[in-house]
Formats: sequence, C-alpha cells, structure tokens
Amino acid sequence: MTDVGIGRRTFLRAIGGVAAGTAAMSATACGDGARQGGSATTSSKTVVVRDIGGAYGEANRKAVYEPFSKETGIQVDVVDIPRYAQLLAQIEEGRPQFDLIDIDMSALARFARADATQELDYDRLKNARNAGIAESLLSSHGVGKNYWASVMAYRTDRFGGRAPRTWADFWDTGAFPGGRALQSPDAGPPELEFALLADGVPLDRLYPLDVDRAFRVLDAVKDDVREFWADGATPGHLLERGDVLLSSVWHGRPSALIERGAPLAYQWNGARRQSNGFGIPDGARNVDAAYRLIDFALRPEVQSAFARIYPMGPVVPAAYKYLPKEAADLASSPEHLYNGFDLDIDWWLKNREAVIPRWQEWARS
Repeated sequence: MTDVGIGRRTFLRAIGGVAAGTAAMSATACGDGARQGGSATTSSKTVVVRDIGGAYGEANRKAVYEPFSKETGIQVDVVDIPRYAQLLAQIEEGRPQFDLIDIDMSALARFARADATQELDYDRLKNARNAGIAESLLSSHGVGKNYWASVMAYRTDRFGGRAPRTWADFWDTGAFPGGRALQSPDAGPPELEFALLADGVPLDRLYPLDVDRAFRVLDAVKDDVREFWADGATPGHLLERGDVLLSSVWHGRPSALIERGAPLAYQWNGARRQSNGFGIPDGARNVDAAYRLIDFALRPEVQSAFARIYPMGPVVPAAYKYLPKEAADLASSPEHLYNGFDLDIDWWLKNREAVIPRWQEWARS
C-alpha cells in the first residue's frame, strides 16, 4: 500500500490545476423530490435509499435527490435503518425496504462477503468511467461516494497557546497534559493506526498493522483516556465541555461548535480517510432507478454541490473545479493527500474478529 491510497498523482492530474474559486455549477433544484420514510407513492417511478438522515441526509436531499427527481421524474424515498445487522437481516429475509444502500465502504465490503449485495455493472455507470476515482472505491459490489476522515481535535484555549500537530503530540501527556478520548469499536475500527503513527511508523508502512506494537503504545496513554466514544457527536461535546482536551473526531463533526465560538480546532496530520459508497441489495425492486441515481451522484457538479453543504470530500477529482479553495478543506482536498492515509479495508476485514475482542479486553483491564 502506498502512503496515500487515494492515488494522489491520479487525483492531482484529474484536477488539472484549475484555478481556485471557479464558480460552482449549481446542482440543486426546487421541489419536493425526496421524502423521508419510504411511504407509498402514486408515482410508478420510485427508488428507495437507505442513508443515515440528519444533516447528511439533508445534504443528500438538496444536492442529490431533489435535482435527480427534477431531471428524471423518479421519486426518491429515504429510510433510516441505522445498523448493519438490521440491513443484512432484511436482505436475507428477501424483503429489503430499500433499493440502494448509502453506507461506508467497509460495510459494503462486509455485505459483499455475506452475498447480500449485487455485483455492480459498471457499464451502467458512465460517470464512474475514467473519472479518476480511486481503484479501491470501484469495487465489485460498491462504488465510493464521498470521503471523510478521522482527525485529531483539541482545545485551543489550553496548552499555553501551543497546538498539538501530530499523533505523537496526542501521546505526549507531558507537553500536552489533560484528558483524551478515542473511538470505540462501536463507531468503527479501533484507532490502532494512530498509535503506530505516534510511535514513529511512516504513513506508507502502516499496513499490515503491527497489532502488538499498537497495543503497547496504547498502554502508554490509557490512563489519560477519559472516554471511548461510540458516535460522531460525542467527541465534539466532550471537547466543548472540557471533559477532555484532545480527541479523535470525524472531520466536520466539530464544525458547528467551532462556528458557534467553541475554542476548538483540528489538524490533518495522520488523518485516516474512509469513504461512504453505494451498494444495491439483493432483492432490490427498482434496480434501474438505483443505477441512475448512483450515476447522477457521481457527476462532478453534483459531488461539488454536496461538498458545499456537508463537509465530505468528492471522490471525483473534477468536482474541485466547482469548489472555491476556501470551501475545499476536505478529506480529498489536494493539500491533504500527502498528510493522511486510506484505511485498509481488506486488512480490517481479515483481522477485525481478532482485534476487536482484544481491544475490548484491553479497554476493560
């Protein structure tokens, strides 16, 4: 694995040095094309999408679903089924409520292993062809949609005006004293990579992870970890209240707090990138509409419209032509490609059943 699995040379070439600040092509439209709940519709043309709702779902509605409905006449209904196990159970029963799954690529890989999703026909996805999308996001049963990243956030009113810049600083409890927080397996893969980066492992040599070494490094900071958070909102609130002074966070989650004046900031060194993606479940009733919605969402102008509303990075490099520089502080921004790494989905799929019980025992001890 290279230091940047996103393929930074491909990504940078695809952007092509377009000047920052190019006016964005609007991909939004008026109308009520997306409806929450997946209720019955009088239209014979409908597609039902599973997404997580909230601000993310609202961004999808404005940037993707409504303009898609306006252009195609296909109604988009949305269901919020939060857990992987619930989704899988519906598919295995042969009656999924949804035609399209919007979820992280790690979960799509698990669905593929369970034979729960259809193999994608990329001949039906013209906007995925030669678009500069990373090969890792063009998998047999899932296609990438938007990048996000786990980064380090911290209080700006502590540490005497100094700011932690690396995961080594996170582990340096002498220079940066105070409580910490890290992610629990309930929210995603344990953050072993951050421990290894703190111990001096280069970005391009993280995988395969040295699990024993990672746990030894975790031991060094364990007494200062006040909480292992299980959802994306918690670390920001912990930091805002001052319960902890440093925490891993999903990039973008603290943004509203920062905009309200909370003394918080984050940094990109050692960011762990992941992507949400699309998959079509076995038993989907509206497969053609699902393909059309995926292809629409991969248009560069649609990708940029979504990124303007919600802080996730485009997977299509050309989308940055429509994003001004000041709006491009995103996980796939060219300036961040050198600073982080892509989570190795295959490694975690092969090792999660061994690592997570070990992590849980470590956290309890």
